[in-house]
Amino acid sequence: MTKKVAVITGSARGIGKEIALRLAKDGFRIVLNDINESELNETEQEFTSNNIEVTSFVGDVTKPEDQQKLVQHAVDTFGSVDVFINNAGVEGQVGPLIESDPKQVDFVMEVNVKGVIYGISAAAKQMIKQGKGGKIINACSIAGQEGFEMLGAYSASKFAVKGLTQTAAKELAQHKITVNAYCPGIVGTSMWERLDEKMMEHLGTKKGEAFARFSEGIALGRSQTPDDVADLVSFLASENSDYITGQSIVTDGGMVYR
Repeated sequence: MTKKVAVITGSARGIGKEIALRLAKDGFRIVLNDINESELNETEQEFTSNNIEVTSFVGDVTKPEDQQKLVQHAVDTFGSVDVFINNAGVEGQVGPLIESDPKQVDFVMEVNVKGVIYGISAAAKQMIKQGKGGKIINACSIAGQEGFEMLGAYSASKFAVKGLTQTAAKELAQHKITVNAYCPGIVGTSMWERLDEKMMEHLGTKKGEAFARFSEGIALGRSQTPDDVADLVSFLASENSDYITGQSIVTDGGMVYR
């Protein structure tokens, strides 16, 4: 393929990093973005040592000016933005809804909802300017398809992402920009390690038990890997998904059926 440019927020580690690796394998030039400068630098160095065309930009997705600067950095470095992936996200507080901490609720909404809004806006403006369409891909979740106990604010934020995906798809179709979302299930990442530890306080489980409990109902018999998520994002970033827009596609091994 003619080398296109993919920007991935929250890509210093975890699912975002795996997505970046997969898209590099697919032939994209990669723009990494994260708020953690040290981890971002390490990941960029790793990519460079593997002969991946990569650049990085430290930024906070909750700040619209950082999102705009991220897009400008991609254009200044590689000439365009063809795919923009709003991957950055946080789990926030784990616990009963009636015990919600206002500061934690605000934090989750700032990153998971406002971050996606500002990312869509910055990317779409550049894609419209380029005049050749593009693909915007958002991180949703199975918790954006069905509310999960102990994850009230997180679930609400991911339901919002699903709505934003539909809205942006309708608004941007005239510019040949598709907008879709990927909805992972139980992925063995540092986020789930934190979730598991936090659930110990509320469910009385031992370390690893909450992860195992949530995973045991997966039809395909195993928890998810970041590779599984990257496979779906690879498809959504490719020409094979050109006629798909406004969808939040579940990749969970068989947990939530929609």
